[in-house]
Amino acid sequence: MQNTSPFAHEHVYLGVDHDRNARRTLWVVLLTAVMMVAEIIAGYVTGSMALLADGFHMATHAGALAIAAGAYSFARRHARDARFSFGTGKVGDLAGFASALILAVVAIGIAAESVWRLASPTAVEFSEAIAIAAIGLVVNIVSALLLMDKHHGHGHHQHDHHDHPHHHDNDNGHHHHGRDNNLRSAYVHVLADALTSVLAIGALLAGLYLGWTWLDPLMGVIGAVVIARWSYSLLRETSTVLLDVTDDQLADKIRHALDGQAQIDDLHVWRIGPVARAAIISVSTPARVSEAILREKLAGIAELKHITLEHRVA
Repeated sequence: MQNTSPFAHEHVYLGVDHDRNARRTLWVVLLTAVMMVAEIIAGYVTGSMALLADGFHMATHAGALAIAAGAYSFARRHARDARFSFGTGKVGDLAGFASALILAVVAIGIAAESVWRLASPTAVEFSEAIAIAAIGLVVNIVSALLLMDKHHGHGHHQHDHHDHPHHHDNDNGHHHHGRDNNLRSAYVHVLADALTSVLAIGALLAGLYLGWTWLDPLMGVIGAVVIARWSYSLLRETSTVLLDVTDDQLADKIRHALDGQAQIDDLHVWRIGPVARAAIISVSTPARVSEAILREKLAGIAELKHITLEHRVA
């Protein structure tokens, strides 16, 4: 049965660039998949283990990017599904967390193989490997340009007047900076691939012209450490969103807005979308301070898209 209550409102808290980011991510998935298939086929035809290894390595990134693309699709398709209490704005963070785990596994794999090659050096076809790394770098540069987030993940402003009476901004209104962790995870995967290509090209050139064959696996270890740090940073940020960690800065804004009007007895503030935040605020006030006055004070906090206010007269 459709909810016809005058107080009913939607819970759509997707990023304002959600659909644009989804299209960009899908293009990168297709580009990566084509490169992956081409390398694997060429590896089998030429018998090149370097091509095969790089092709299967790219497959892990293609899988992670596919997760990101799927998350955008799922979030949009279920944005108004009543089963999701606060909408699907955090689906991207879940996808980002999964991608960060994949990135960590990739870092471990690169480090293990590099250490093994340091201990047991193997012959390298430098010219062929340089060509492969160069092609991969070009693909990664194009992918990075496609995923570059120039708008900093501005949030979407879909909400009901009962939720926040003075926030009727549309997509052309005042936007506040927020981070799309789904797009960020895809971008980090591309950067990780680009980093390994750059390090590989440098090491392979040194091996070809200077005979420094040990530099190739050493660069692999360095690259793995950098990728692991990126993975940790992404895991840390996405996990705080998934675990509803309190947004301390926004909590301070709420305290400041209500200062002198109400005593805050309990306060919960958490992220429900790339920029949207929700709050449960329990307050005690003198009889002269109405709930309408409190909501008016909170109306200036643009990030607050869903407020549950428990008002008790002291």
